[in-house]
Amino acid sequence: MPTQSDLPAAAPSFLQWISSRVAPALFTDDARWNGFVATAGYTARVFLSVGIALFLAFVFQLQSPLSAATTVLIVANPTVGAMVSKSVWRLIGTLIGATISVGVMAIFVQSPVLYFAVLSVFVGLACMVATFLRFFRAYAAVLTGYTIVIIAAPAFANPDGIFLSAMSRLSVVATGIVVTACVFMVTSPRKPSTVLYKLGQAFRETVLHARTFHKAESERVTPEALETTVINTLEKQEQKAAAANTAFRGFGQPIYDSRSKLLANMAGLTPAIEFAAADDPDMQNRVRNLRLCLSRLTGLIVSYHPYWLTFSAGVEETRSVHLLVAQTLGRVLELSEQPDWLKNPTPLSTCLHDALKTLEQLARQTSNPATLAALDNTRDALVQMDLALHDLTSLRPDRTQANIQPYLEWPTALRNGVRGSFIALLAGMLWYILHWSSGPLLIIYTVAASSLLSTTPSAAKASPMMATGTMLAIPMGFLCHTLALPRIDGYPLLWLSLCLFLLPGVWLQFHPRYSIGAFGYAVFFTMMLSVDNPIVYNDLTLTNNWMSILVACALLAVVFRVILPADHRLDAARLVTSLTRSIQKLARTPSDRTEPWVAWEGLQLQKISRLMMRLSFMSTNIDRQGYTDAAFASLSLGRLIVRLKWNAAHATLDPQAHAALDKAFKAFSLLRHNPAETAGALRQAALAIRTIPTEEAGLSLTRDRTLSCLEQAASIILSIPGFFHDHGPIQLTEDSPLAATTVSVHPAPASTFTR
Repeated sequence: MPTQSDLPAAAPSFLQWISSRVAPALFTDDARWNGFVATAGYTARVFLSVGIALFLAFVFQLQSPLSAATTVLIVANPTVGAMVSKSVWRLIGTLIGATISVGVMAIFVQSPVLYFAVLSVFVGLACMVATFLRFFRAYAAVLTGYTIVIIAAPAFANPDGIFLSAMSRLSVVATGIVVTACVFMVTSPRKPSTVLYKLGQAFRETVLHARTFHKAESERVTPEALETTVINTLEKQEQKAAAANTAFRGFGQPIYDSRSKLLANMAGLTPAIEFAAADDPDMQNRVRNLRLCLSRLTGLIVSYHPYWLTFSAGVEETRSVHLLVAQTLGRVLELSEQPDWLKNPTPLSTCLHDALKTLEQLARQTSNPATLAALDNTRDALVQMDLALHDLTSLRPDRTQANIQPYLEWPTALRNGVRGSFIALLAGMLWYILHWSSGPLLIIYTVAASSLLSTTPSAAKASPMMATGTMLAIPMGFLCHTLALPRIDGYPLLWLSLCLFLLPGVWLQFHPRYSIGAFGYAVFFTMMLSVDNPIVYNDLTLTNNWMSILVACALLAVVFRVILPADHRLDAARLVTSLTRSIQKLARTPSDRTEPWVAWEGLQLQKISRLMMRLSFMSTNIDRQGYTDAAFASLSLGRLIVRLKWNAAHATLDPQAHAALDKAFKAFSLLRHNPAETAGALRQAALAIRTIPTEEAGLSLTRDRTLSCLEQAASIILSIPGFFHDHGPIQLTEDSPLAATTVSVHPAPASTFTR
């Protein structure tokens, strides 16, 4: 530790370290600098909106002026479309909540216990609906839940003033929304075309990803050399990208990391499409096509996982097929380098169609099962790529295409609803029994926090971070009340003081690691401030309010982590079961009633995304990568089922072959109980169809394609029986000795360790 005489020398050395390490990294690294500028610009817009909204709230003499600042902090978003969507749904939720609040108070004004019971029911319903809805539509349900309490809280002492409280709440929320919208729309660059550019880049990255694997398949000599070939190809791509962009990682990454990066990019584009549609009418007309495009691209990435590549044996015939596809995709990449390729996609589509014609000719010239499997699989990939290109570049909405329905995860929604209902009832009864003067604030925080947590991927995981951010706001509120507010003699100083204390929460709000805590700090810091016109200081009231917030934070953590904790293993097991049942339903549904492939695949991709998230939350030993690959393989299995059903419905097949296919489809009813028996039935059907004599060339090609699909489907099932079986590893309890086995191991016929 430096002595007093050493301090003058130590201080310059510290400043020198700052100037030599931190500052150059900020100013020389383009990614860091761009991130710093974007965050600073967003923070400045938020503070400007807070200043104007708070000033207008004082001018209009609204009941709670700081609620206007809270509204700004909640609806503000770097993307203008997201901010507009969030503002609209916040206003809708406030209107619904105000209506319910007035009605409930009018009915149960003489029965506090019944009032809290009914309030908890509405809060639980709001949390459940918020879990179902997507993006900022969920925020309308959230606002409905805690607006009821915010409006009713001032009227607890005087129920006759509930209508005025509702009008005051609507006024202050509308003020914050209008000010934020005006400031962000005037000061933010609005470039909806950026989303189209990003989608175009995603299309090119998907083509590059597919080309990488086809090129690797065309170059390998043995199946064991595939992984080395792919990694070497990825390393070359990384080095080429690093030469063009110094911020990009210059070292090689594994296959799974490459795929995860692409899938993460696709997941980030999903809300970007929705927000751009909220801000631009042209994007609104194309939003349905763009959703389908993104779903198709995600499905393409999923189809190129390592399980799929092991189906071909690396013989010369399959290598030539993959070489043809790799050359075609290389040509597509060259054509997409043209600046106007999104406006003129005809050359790309023509290139894909020519390759499809060549693949069809090759299919008619071969009878090798491995070659035919490679031809059919690559043909499906090219067809999906062409459809994605059409959806991306089409300027008119295609109403004839299927619509992807959102996946409703009922267990999670019910659990969030019970949490919200229980914590609202618990907080209300605590206030009713203890007669705590800060009871309304206790109810407001618990209901608001539980409602907001219902929109997060894992409410149990996010609840401690939300509570921590709120608790950090308490000492900062104390400093603001003791150091800043007593020395303020005008509005400019008030505004600057608020901006200073809000800076950490606003700046870190969009940092992935601290976002939930920073959001809780910024929003609830303003809730705890006693700023009015004029400001009246009451230390006892402030201390009482801070104590109620501490108790509310403890309630939040106890309810979400102890009383009603999340069971991520059980949630993941339910998703795996849902994927298996979807495959069974797809197999037994008649061909004329089978939903379009893109709709079925889009729904399963939502399940897989949630499954991957649940697996990442699990701390126990589980074959995470195996289950992820198995989920992707289940989509390949569904694709094969659709192809088989198409052959049965549209292609020419012998009646005996139809009967064998029907028997094979019925065998999928055993998939959850005995996957090996299902795979055996598929291979028996393939053997029966193979023995049927055919003389016509068309019948022979249809038969060979059907055999290829049956063999591939059986291979998928036998490679991951633990995924489909209802006694698979993830279906067992954590303390089971078989819970850590891989999905490639066939489970025991009857297990005593099931849930």
